[in-house]
Amino acid sequence: MKTIAIAGTFDTKGKEYLYVKGLVEELGLHALTIHTGVFEPEFTPDVSNAEVAAAAGYDIRAIVERRDRAMATEALSKGMETLVLQLYREGRFDGILSFGGSGGTSMVTPAMRALPIGVPKLMVSTMASGNVEQYVGTSDIVMMPSIVDVAGLNSISKVIFRNAVLAVCGMVRLKEELKPETGDHRPLVAATMFGVTTPCVGFAKECLETHGYEVLVFHATGTGGRTMEALTDAGFFKGVLDLTTTEWCDEVVGGVLAAGQTRCEAAARGGIPQVVSVGAMDMVNFGPFDTVPQKFAGRNLYKHNPTVTLMRTTADENREVGEKLSQKLNLASGKTALLLPLKGVSAIDAEGQPFYGPKEDQVLFQTLRDGVNRDAVEIMELDYNINDKEFAVCAAEKLMELMEREA
Repeated sequence: MKTIAIAGTFDTKGKEYLYVKGLVEELGLHALTIHTGVFEPEFTPDVSNAEVAAAAGYDIRAIVERRDRAMATEALSKGMETLVLQLYREGRFDGILSFGGSGGTSMVTPAMRALPIGVPKLMVSTMASGNVEQYVGTSDIVMMPSIVDVAGLNSISKVIFRNAVLAVCGMVRLKEELKPETGDHRPLVAATMFGVTTPCVGFAKECLETHGYEVLVFHATGTGGRTMEALTDAGFFKGVLDLTTTEWCDEVVGGVLAAGQTRCEAAARGGIPQVVSVGAMDMVNFGPFDTVPQKFAGRNLYKHNPTVTLMRTTADENREVGEKLSQKLNLASGKTALLLPLKGVSAIDAEGQPFYGPKEDQVLFQTLRDGVNRDAVEIMELDYNINDKEFAVCAAEKLMELMEREA
């Protein structure tokens, strides 16, 4: 029988969770109940809070005595992250469902993120109508707004609870109703793209697919870069075509699309063949024009669209992002090539375009020439703009060479 894990605070929301458990069972599925609350539950769960706490090395009795909400949340969240993955690997459940406010959401979503992509995970939350990046991360958690607080059974909450149960049970039970995907077992390659590097990635993707690879393209918007890094760490890819490393500009300068300090590490860490370039390193990203910080008044700004404003990077900023990228590339132990497009790093960094900046680009290129360890990374300088087909095909062919050398 298919099983839904139901995780939550059964001490404060016992009636609500019993209602949800009943709905799951009414649909003919089994419910595995996991108590994440600090105090005694209103019903006996399948997995107690003592077990959850112990998974993180804590004693639930000590947590109760401390009466420290922050400490309790941290301990139980860590326990959930360990225990839920263990339960899944043991075949104890097929999908997971939870309900909560900010505390409950913070308690369970780390455990959901630890589960493999494809495992149904649904979080009904008071936080779901805002920025959910901190809860979802690079996973495939489905966030559903609770509309009203997750406290009590009423005409609104019952509708939401029922829809959530139908959704997660449907994902689990109907999975076998679809014919399995067959026939496409091509090696996977990851690629990074931005609007201003789209032609490059399009040409490279076509070349790789012609030679039997499947290319997954990630938009370099912060979340996209982090997702690619996570999937690379998880072993999904045979090679990485990281042509658009613009997220470093936002990380260094303070834009809105930063991907964090671990960007460009996963392929090096895993010894995965990679071809890297400096796509869109001529720009920092902000929202609408009037949201650009005042300290950047007078800079070269470009309205990409009504919701996105781009700012041209300076020579000093290019030096700093070049140093960051050099540090990350130097983590590699071979199987890595850096391609420099000497006629521009984006569609608007070409002669006659608004971000054309050969002096700024040269600072970036020279910083990389000086900073990259040539024993670990091959540097190729091409007299093209990054979006020229010749550059893109060269990048694809170089990656295929590295992957074939690895085979």
